[in-house]
Amino acid sequence: MNPFLALRGQPQAVELLQQALLKDKIAPAYLFVGSPGIGRKIAARAFAQLLLAHHQPPDKQALIYKKVEAKNHPDFLWVEPTYQHQGQRLTATEAEAAGLKRKAPPQIRIEQIREISHFLARPPLNAIRAVVVIEDAHTMAEGAANALLKTLEEPGRATLILIAPSGDSLLSTLVSRCQRIPFYRLAHKEMGEILRAKGYGEIADNRVLCAIAQGSPGEALLAAEQLAAIPPELLHKLATPPTSPQQAIFLAKEIDQTLEAETQLWLLNYLQYTYWQKYLKNPRHSPPLEALEKARQALLGYVQPRLVWECTLLQFCSHPTALASR
Repeated sequence: MNPFLALRGQPQAVELLQQALLKDKIAPAYLFVGSPGIGRKIAARAFAQLLLAHHQPPDKQALIYKKVEAKNHPDFLWVEPTYQHQGQRLTATEAEAAGLKRKAPPQIRIEQIREISHFLARPPLNAIRAVVVIEDAHTMAEGAANALLKTLEEPGRATLILIAPSGDSLLSTLVSRCQRIPFYRLAHKEMGEILRAKGYGEIADNRVLCAIAQGSPGEALLAAEQLAAIPPELLHKLATPPTSPQQAIFLAKEIDQTLEAETQLWLLNYLQYTYWQKYLKNPRHSPPLEALEKARQALLGYVQPRLVWECTLLQFCSHPTALASR
């Protein structure tokens, strides 16, 4: 069984990693770069399975694959960003399950880097090397990154895999110690095939969701979740830009009272794509889409959401298209 069979649309990455295994030239550290949702984590897990099963008898390989899948292999450590809450570190999944909400995103903390050092301080127990995967490595603060740098300089009998959107998102000293493995966004057809194969045909057929995803099946699934969080009646009202100040004010109030901040940000993106596709053949009738981008920046700057939406939707009303349709 080849664990890379679960990864689709990344032939270059698979070839680079398989050649490293075939030639037994494993780098001390790898940097998997690319957009979220295109297979970086699938590739990291598959490569870890093959590394830990390397030179192991065939009858043991299947068990090793299962242990890595469950993240309970003694020589495997998967590290992901965490929140700090009441003296405990919680992953994004754990925080959501606990009902915790945070304005700042989770991050890789210096305590986690120290745990990696302790993990690698002992020799591997069941494999010829240990494997550490650091998910969203770009969320490390400078102190954590500097601590990791010391580990990369002397990894011992281990291979580290860092996952990040780009090399620019990490310290250059970290990047220079890693072999870069690029991952690319998928073509629209290929992304649709992957979504349909996983039972998400409706998402694959949604032009707006696919446009937002921009070649990332994972982003398409997240977009579908965000869309499901918005009441259908509200989406129906927003399908066409408001044409009167009263309608704009009521819509702004409903958005502010109904949707959380993260969903409001996503809605701006959704409206940009929706209106752009709707008025693609007649751009003169399109509302001022730049107003939506300004609204995004205002929300990110913690401006009062209701005020942001009122100003944005009122601009639609004052647009020549809206005035002509009254």
